[in-house]
Amino acid sequence: MQTVETLNEGLKRAYTLTIPFADIEKQVDQQLKEIAPQVRMPGFRPGKVPTNLVRKMHGDAIEQDVVNKAIQSGIQEAMADQKIRPAMQPEVALDPDWERGKDIEISMKVEVLPEIPETKIDDITLERLTVEADDKAVDAAIQNLAENQKSYETATKTYKAKEGDLVVMDFEGKVDGEPFEGGKGEGMSVTIGSGQLIPGFEDQLVGVKANDAKEVKVTFPDDYNVDYLKGKDAVFDITVGEVRTPKEAKADDDFAKSLGLEGIDKLRELMKGQVEQELNGLTRTHMKRKLLDYLAANHDFPVPPTMVEAEFEQIWKQLEHEASHEPDPEAARKEMEDEKDEYKAIAERRVRLGLLLSEIGQKNGVEINQSEMSQLIAQAAQQYGPEDRERFIQYIQQDPMAAAQLRAPLYEDKVVDYLFENATITDRTVTREELEAAIEAEEEEKPQAAAKKPAARKTPAKKATAKKPAAKKAPASKPAARKTAASGSTAKKAPAKKPAAKKTTAAKKPAARKTPASKG
Repeated sequence: MQTVETLNEGLKRAYTLTIPFADIEKQVDQQLKEIAPQVRMPGFRPGKVPTNLVRKMHGDAIEQDVVNKAIQSGIQEAMADQKIRPAMQPEVALDPDWERGKDIEISMKVEVLPEIPETKIDDITLERLTVEADDKAVDAAIQNLAENQKSYETATKTYKAKEGDLVVMDFEGKVDGEPFEGGKGEGMSVTIGSGQLIPGFEDQLVGVKANDAKEVKVTFPDDYNVDYLKGKDAVFDITVGEVRTPKEAKADDDFAKSLGLEGIDKLRELMKGQVEQELNGLTRTHMKRKLLDYLAANHDFPVPPTMVEAEFEQIWKQLEHEASHEPDPEAARKEMEDEKDEYKAIAERRVRLGLLLSEIGQKNGVEINQSEMSQLIAQAAQQYGPEDRERFIQYIQQDPMAAAQLRAPLYEDKVVDYLFENATITDRTVTREELEAAIEAEEEEKPQAAAKKPAARKTPAKKATAKKPAAKKAPASKPAARKTAASGSTAKKAPAKKPAAKKTTAAKKPAARKTPASKG
């Protein structure tokens, strides 16, 4: 095979690979000889079918397979010979004018990872803001738990529902005057103000009484994952069975015993540990952001544009989803557009930090062991149905890019822990309000909500087409609940006559389970 570099500009590279067709013919002939003894044809004894007939029967399929394998092998060989560290999957194309019998010419475009300059991590100084889990914080956590576990009692027939009350109702939804699949149910309970249903539905339940019949008019969000319902106006006919009001939440021995504990003292002990864990999480968040700010300020190098674009697309989709659920979606989208350049800068920062943390980890022996990786895969597999879990595990095991994407968050945390261990840290005790204010100040300085994690190298997955929800039994159905579409990657087949260069995705990722009645 011959490899010719046609572009070397910044981090962009391009090559032309030429595979002699004589090499293809040689491999085809070899495979035909190997299968000939097994070929059966009427009129010929087993293993005595003439070679020309064997070629006529199986030659095209074998040749296509040989060509595709030769292309994949050629790409890997070129990457190794040129010492290419790809930032993303290379873009590979077969010469559109290629004909059988001619040498195969392939164009390959790829962005390479940058050479990262010497990392400056020896003089990192950080301040750790700590908060004590005092009795007041523990009492507040217990009270909050009691309120979340509160029970309800049936209100009088004349009582009008208000926010926080629970409404039990039957419903049937229609779009353009026609019922739609999954839009009917009986005995569904919804707490007004919980955000359980699509915007506008729960607001219209305020004021209803037992036995009321009412029309609820709503609009499905533009990002609703059932295509035929996106952006559609819908009318739900509801009949209220009863209204229930919350009982006063009391954090006492009886409440603790209802949770299976010995009493309130045991609950306080458990909740103190939980509060400490939560406060430690806030402390880490603040200190990690300061660390990333230091790294970003002291390291500057070019980053692959395709990685930045992929990261920006991820940020933008998240923002679009959030904007569609704002009270004024159009105003939210306009604000996004006004700040678009800022989010592009955030995407570049995330990519640079991801590459930098990866470099620091590799140079200092930070690793994820097999046990940790197995645990990651097992946890991720839980989002799939039992029938798809094994396929997901095989997908991760066969696709290095998918595995890298899965391990990236844990690897980042381990590198951050390594940097914390080697940094000079001073402690300062503050209140929870002061710590949260410090984190909020960071968010206002940089729109961190869209940049919570530095990016690791990854290939963005393609979204799968959302399917219509299956009909549910009436008691289990809920009207107009927001959903999240499942995503997966798609493997393309080569055309029958002209072999196409396959992408290196080894397996198809199974679609994640959908929850038809969950908030998206």
